Amino acid sequence: MKKTYEGKTKDVFELDNGNVMLKFKDDCTGKDGVFDPGENAVGLTIDGIGKANLETSVHFFEILKDAGVKTHYVSADVDNATMEVLPAKVFGKGLEVICRLVATGSFIRRYGSLIEDGTELPGGLVECTLKDDDNGDPLITKDALVALNVMSAAQYDSLKEQTLKITQIVADDLKSKGLKLYDIKFEFGYNNDEVILIDEIASGNMRVYKDGKIVEPVDLTNFILEK
Repeated sequence: MKKTYEGKTKDVFELDNGNVMLKFKDDCTGKDGVFDPGENAVGLTIDGIGKANLETSVHFFEILKDAGVKTHYVSADVDNATMEVLPAKVFGKGLEVICRLVATGSFIRRYGSLIEDGTELPGGLVECTLKDDDNGDPLITKDALVALNVMSAAQYDSLKEQTLKITQIVADDLKSKGLKLYDIKFEFGYNNDEVILIDEIASGNMRVYKDGKIVEPVDLTNFILEK
């Protein structure tokens, strides 16, 4: 296998069959030894977290497959913390998609004068941000994405439709475990001109509450995997 990319939490390898292998690491983003999914640098290592993140991703990818939602997921080897995926190109230099079911966090920091923290957002609200650490991962609109040739209007519409559908599927699964999804972050790419969900669906990419209190990512992983 040929290593094509070394990331903070995953390495990427090219497979002989044309697909890609992701190798999940135990390195986590954070600061001063404290786990923080919002940080852009590795801050600590948690034994077994790579395998746990893979198990969580497989859990959701399998649910999506059963629901007829195509993603980049092909198969996984949990013991070796690897996942085989379809090759996909990112939009521009990388695009993150956030779906919000409840107004909180940075949404309130931006729009708190217009809406109260904890307000439900019926049906979900989709936001896109460019992966650009130097500029604070700026928000970007559909019109700007099209004007900058990052994606076509049709690709954006597909991305948004899939985001809302996938978010609801994840939220329903969490609800069955007594958990409430507030927001979740995805990454999309395209394979043979088809927009598909890529990367992972891990606890560190979602904000979840239980009995009115936020659930920390490591605890959330245990809830999802029922450990």
